[in-house]
Amino acid sequence: MTIKVGDTMPTGTFKTMTAEGPKELTTAQLFNGKKVLLVSVPGAFTPTCHAKHLPGYVKENAELKAKGIDTIAFMAVNDVHVMDAWGKASNVGDDILMLADGNGDYVKALGLELDLHSAGMGVRGKRFSVVVDNGVVKQLNVEPPGQFNVSSAQCALEQL
Repeated sequence: MTIKVGDTMPTGTFKTMTAEGPKELTTAQLFNGKKVLLVSVPGAFTPTCHAKHLPGYVKENAELKAKGIDTIAFMAVNDVHVMDAWGKASNVGDDILMLADGNGDYVKALGLELDLHSAGMGVRGKRFSVVVDNGVVKQLNVEPPGQFNVSSAQCALEQL
């Protein structure tokens, strides 16, 4: 079943790169007491994700935070090293938290997995954005396959 507005985010863990190396980050650490804009993409370095999706959030980071977002996080079904390399290549610095959902467990818990076996990519996450306030879904924008509109930084700015 797909998560919806008003639901509590499921519990889970991500991997993120720190100065000490890869570390686990729980959903409690990510969401509790904060307003988080979580963005999911089918894959790091993929054409739309790399050329349009992440750059929009890098550009609009300050404006999104001025509208009350505490943390902007990007998630993909990739390993922590790929997410770290993508963040560095995209100059996210400390502005955007790069989260690895390596086995796709979290997108499956959200009901937002995407079967890309036909493209040789296995199971990934759909392209979406979700505003989470203290663990509760306040906005959810899921893209139809192959599209990039409602999960963009510009759309998030208009909705906040």
